[in-house]
Formats: sequence, structure tokens, C-alpha cells
Amino acid sequence: MITVKAPNKISGKVVLPSSKSICNRALVINSLAGNKDYPKNLSDCDDTNVMVKWLSECPETVNIGAAGTAMRFSSARLAVMEGTHIITGSERMKNRPIGVLVDALRDLGAQVKYVEKEGFPPLRIEGNTNLEGGEISLPGNVSSQYISALLMIGPVLRKGLRLVLTDKIVSRPYINMTLSMMCEFGAKADWASENSIVVEPVPYIKRDYFVESDWSAASYWYQMVALAKNKDAEIVLPGLFAKSLQGDAEGAKVFESLGVKTVHDGNNVKLMKSGNIRKTRLIHDFVEMPDLAQTFVVTCCMLNIPFYFRGLQSLKIKETDRIEALKTELRKLGYVIEDRNDSELIWNGERCTAITDAAIDTYEDHRMAMAFAPCALVLGKININNPEVVSKSYPHYWDDLKSVGFTL
Repeated sequence: MITVKAPNKISGKVVLPSSKSICNRALVINSLAGNKDYPKNLSDCDDTNVMVKWLSECPETVNIGAAGTAMRFSSARLAVMEGTHIITGSERMKNRPIGVLVDALRDLGAQVKYVEKEGFPPLRIEGNTNLEGGEISLPGNVSSQYISALLMIGPVLRKGLRLVLTDKIVSRPYINMTLSMMCEFGAKADWASENSIVVEPVPYIKRDYFVESDWSAASYWYQMVALAKNKDAEIVLPGLFAKSLQGDAEGAKVFESLGVKTVHDGNNVKLMKSGNIRKTRLIHDFVEMPDLAQTFVVTCCMLNIPFYFRGLQSLKIKETDRIEALKTELRKLGYVIEDRNDSELIWNGERCTAITDAAIDTYEDHRMAMAFAPCALVLGKININNPEVVSKSYPHYWDDLKSVGFTL
């Protein structure tokens, strides 16, 4: 456990890690292009490190730990390369469903078997560099990582890929990110209609690639500026592209309602207090940026702004059940939030007795630690259990907090 104590003022410049989402897509596509040189500015986070490690060593057993993105992307990559491999992960990973992706890979001709429990990792994958491909369909309301995993192998399939998505499509920005990056590497891939995507059997080409900074990581600094007591709070974040591939960049617009102004200067972003804070209930659909849900739930509670957030169905199958985790940990701090339909979170201002010197449990979830640490700006201090979980996406998070005056 660590105790995070807040400074009286927030101001400084912070270099964020590069985007984990872009890194892991770039690594898969770069590998399929046959490029031995890695993309530039790769993140040093756990999720990217496990991808780099197995792609460079290609062991018979690929252990991706707790990295959900790596599990989905790597399973598809292994299906179109030579050799037979076992892909496994942490105990939590072995309880995160992967049946939708396995069924789709099998429909494309891949040989994939469950090693332990039906529908869950670990998997035994017999690779085939000559998969037929063709048309498949899957629900659009599943994790976009399944969809992206399939799209990225499309160019190396003999018949390419036509992917038909049924039901409402969630996390569309992540699908568009994948398509954009594929095209940057020479692929021919695009939406054919509102719910179908066509990837032609045109191979990738080798190219240099630079990864931008992570807008998901930026959300915690927006949160700190929103919660800071000093009216001149200001944070500069270099390396964030104004025209970003990342859907989480849209979080900046939502933070305007919470009193944070964004100023773009080339590829630098400056966060400043605007003083224009919404006084009424905040309503937002997070279906296109679910990774920011924890940040906004915690921020609104700390600012005493009631909220209704929907589009959270993917939170149940993340590193932990994030809906239950948020309810449990915020109750420790005296906030009673409600969930509905496994996809909505509501807070109408209801309070309960806070637990003195409560410690926030992080559930092996990096975003729990990073979203709750800024509460120290309102509470004076906060205790965080298992703070090392931040290594999954933002290894130097605690160092960056110290650089702007927090003490740990």
C-alpha cells in the first residue's frame, strides 16, 4: 500500500507513455509486413513488452500475463504463422471470454482448441500461413479488440476478409484506428457499408512508424486539473496529436463540462482550468471510449456532480469487473453509486459514511489505481493497495505524480 498526498498547487510538464492501443496494433501489422525493425517510440508498459517479447522470441508457449489486447491480437497473429503454439495468461485472463474470436478464427479455417475451459484461454493454435479467409459475421456489440484482431490478419488471407457486424457496433473509433493503421502499411481495408468491412488480399508493405502519446493516460491529468484547488492549475502534455487515431481523445470535450480547457500547440497539449464547471447532472454515453469511464465516475463524485453514464457493457470483462469495483471502492469514500443493466452507472448524490483511512483496492487493474490517486487533491490523501498495477499501461505514473508535487 502507498499513501498519496496531494500538493497545494498543480503545475508542470509531463511526458506520457505512448499509446498502448497503437503500439500493439503497430507491432502486429509490422510483423505481418515482415519488418524486423520495430516501430519507433514503443511504450515500455507491460502490455506492449509482452508483445515485443513473444514476437522476437516466438516461444512454443506464449504467456501474455494480464494483457487483454495482447491475448486477442496475438491469438489471431498466431493463427496465420507457422508452427503450433499455446497462448496463455494470468488467472484473471483465463476467466476472460474469448469464444467469439475463436469461433471467428475457426470460420476462417484456423485450427484453434481450448486447453482447459471451453470459451476461455489458454488456447492451442496450429498456425497456417495459407488460410482461405472469406466472409464471416459476429456481433458488433462485442469488444472491438476481437474485430481488430480479425481485421489485421485480413490482408494475408487468400480471399481477404469480409466482416459483417450484427447488432449495435460499440467502440467504433478503435475499429477505425485499426483500419487507418492497416492502410498506412499498404493494406486495402475500409467500411463497405454501415455494418460491414472489406479487407482485400493485398499484402502489407514495410515502413517506419512512430507511435503517438496515449490519450487514455492523459485523462488522469485532465482529472487532476479538474480537481486541483489552485485556479491557475496547468499541465503541459507533449506528443499528443490534435488529429489523433485514438477515440479517447474525445474525452477532452467531456472534460470541458468539468472545467478543463484544452489548448493545442502543434503536437503539445496544455490543460488549464476554465472555471466553467457544469453544476447539473452529467450525462454521457461511453460506448466509444469505455476506458475513460473510471476517470469520469471518480472525478464527478469528487466534484459532487451527479451523473448518468451508459455504454459501459465492456467494463464487466476488463481486467476486473470495473462496474462492481467502482461501486465497492467509492462506497469506502462515502459515495453510493448504482448500476443498471450491466451497462449503466448512476450517481444522484447519495452519500454514506466514509471509512476512515480506507485503502482503495485495485483488483489487478491499472485504471483503478490511476483513477483514484487524484482523489488526494480533494481528500488530502488517499491509500492505494498494490500500486504496481500501473505498469500495465503507465509504468512511470507514480514518478510523474511526484514530479508535480505529490508525495508518496
